Amino acid sequence: MVGTLLSYPQRSPNHVIGGSGQGRAPRGPVLRLAVKLGCVLTDSAPGSSASGASQGGASRGGASRGGASRGGASQSAPVRRAVRSLAESVLAPSAVSMRRIALAGVAASAGIIMTGAAVRLSQSGLGCPDWPACTAHSIVASGTTGSSLLHRWIEFGNRLLTGAIMVIAVVVAVAAWRFRPGDSGRRQPDLVALALIQPAGIVAQAVIGGVVVLTRLDPVWVSVHFLLSAALVAAAVTLYARTTEGIAPARPLARPDLRLLAAAVVAVVAVMLAAGTVVTGTGPLAGARSVARYHLPLGGVTQLHADIGWLITGLVLALVAGLRFSRAPRRAMRLGWVLLGMILVQGAVGYTQYFTGLPAGLVWVHVTGAVLIWIVALRLPFALRDRGPVTARGAVLTEPPGDGGRAVAMTPDDGRAPAGGPAG
Repeated sequence: MVGTLLSYPQRSPNHVIGGSGQGRAPRGPVLRLAVKLGCVLTDSAPGSSASGASQGGASRGGASRGGASRGGASQSAPVRRAVRSLAESVLAPSAVSMRRIALAGVAASAGIIMTGAAVRLSQSGLGCPDWPACTAHSIVASGTTGSSLLHRWIEFGNRLLTGAIMVIAVVVAVAAWRFRPGDSGRRQPDLVALALIQPAGIVAQAVIGGVVVLTRLDPVWVSVHFLLSAALVAAAVTLYARTTEGIAPARPLARPDLRLLAAAVVAVVAVMLAAGTVVTGTGPLAGARSVARYHLPLGGVTQLHADIGWLITGLVLALVAGLRFSRAPRRAMRLGWVLLGMILVQGAVGYTQYFTGLPAGLVWVHVTGAVLIWIVALRLPFALRDRGPVTARGAVLTEPPGDGGRAVAMTPDDGRAPAGGPAG
């Protein structure tokens, strides 16, 4: 769902910098080393083909062994191509592969919030009462900790997932460092900075997670833990949005008041997320039965959270109406309608969970909805500006907003013309 919300406006050809990448030696010592490693793993030689393998097999052992060699080479060829493609997409990323890697970072950052919410709402927050090991005597979720085995493995599984998320974050950072858009051959410092935030933030999250456990789920630290995760999602979404834009100066596509209103929606959604952590830290689903809570009236903080939701609804209604009557870009309109629909559904889920006694499953749906609303709200300001198309080696990889869906090609002198036509 995250990928659909982020990527549906984009239509890009499957493009690799420098051509298809087949039949050409990979550039750079790091990329060549990665391809050789892939060849070793697939038991094949770099640049070998099925016919070459069969000839070698025939010279060694006759036609029957040559046939076996042909079969082995043909079976390993798809794996070899997949390894080479993966290495190229990270170490020599095209604009398309960079965008996809950034999207993986968004999905990973959002996913860890949802699994963390599952830990808290299932009362598994103290399933592993120690840190960084699960217990004082075991790294993994074994032995007796006072919690059930299910609670131990829910908490320990979330810690393991953090390691997988870290791998994705490192891949995002490496790809952003190696990314060279257009013909300049230069990396984009803003993309590198946004990408480096992700592994650095995950390390910080691991430390804060340890503080959360060692303070026995102090509600203040739990709130900080959640809000830092929301900030990492914001960095990942911003990185993804920047990979869909060119490097030209930003050109506004909507009136200043509408752009200000979109920024206000983002700010109020952030306040709503903070209020939501207070509601959870005050109520019965604070992470475990014996942990401390905020010393606040549950009804009062819940009402405040609902009031913020109504404020967001009014702001989004005003924004959608303004975009509609000012004939804003279709992409911005679609995002506005999606955001409005999600907020209405979120409100219905929120009231239902409150009047049904806060069932944990429905609260988890509510948290998931809040994360998705945060992602869509962050995308809106980027839909109200244009920084030109993303290009790689002169090939257009995205459409400038508001051009009526017409593809645009970049000529060597940066003249812009319809695809297939002359420049200017």
